[in-house]
Amino acid sequence: MLKHADVWKAIDRLAREYGFSTSGLARQSGLDPTTFNKSKRITREGKLRWPSTESVAKVLTATGANLAEFVSYVTDSEGAGIYRNIPLIGFPQAGNQGYFDDAGYPAGGSWDEIPFPGLGDPQAYALEITGDSMEPVFRDGDTVIVSPQANIRRGDRVVVKRKNGEVMVKLLQRQSVHKIELKSLNPDHEDRSLEVENVEWIARVVWSSH
Repeated sequence: MLKHADVWKAIDRLAREYGFSTSGLARQSGLDPTTFNKSKRITREGKLRWPSTESVAKVLTATGANLAEFVSYVTDSEGAGIYRNIPLIGFPQAGNQGYFDDAGYPAGGSWDEIPFPGLGDPQAYALEITGDSMEPVFRDGDTVIVSPQANIRRGDRVVVKRKNGEVMVKLLQRQSVHKIELKSLNPDHEDRSLEVENVEWIARVVWSSH
């Protein structure tokens, strides 16, 4: 699974590979120069502070590196190169029959694949975002990593599939025995309130390339 120290080592290596100090890389990425300082990687209370997906995405854009390159640095820092190919499909395909089983796990043999570090979830998969309905959080061409086995909490970004085949990515606002309240990622699109009995599955987004 992903380790705190390995992710930070990957950022340090990415900076070196592209000729930056860590503060220089942060500045080049449009972030506060102190964003990646070692002193900010652990809070005063001793809690681990992880780089946000947004900051990593900005770093990749600034350097021109891709997700696979960053992943290779994470896995290299582990020393054993522990990563695997995970299934990838385009978001429009996610509502089609044959790509998921009833539990929301990838099924069938029509998936593409991308490399990604082990997440502790053998059922993790990737969706490639299409269109602008999730902007500004996710943009056309972004990749999101979804973990069906990850615990879901209020405020998480989630992928939801209804029994009628509709698939959406929203922010989980509230979940009760009978209803799931979802906030749209795009202010131009309406929030949704779904009856639990009409939902086939829900899974957490654990990573995005944006």
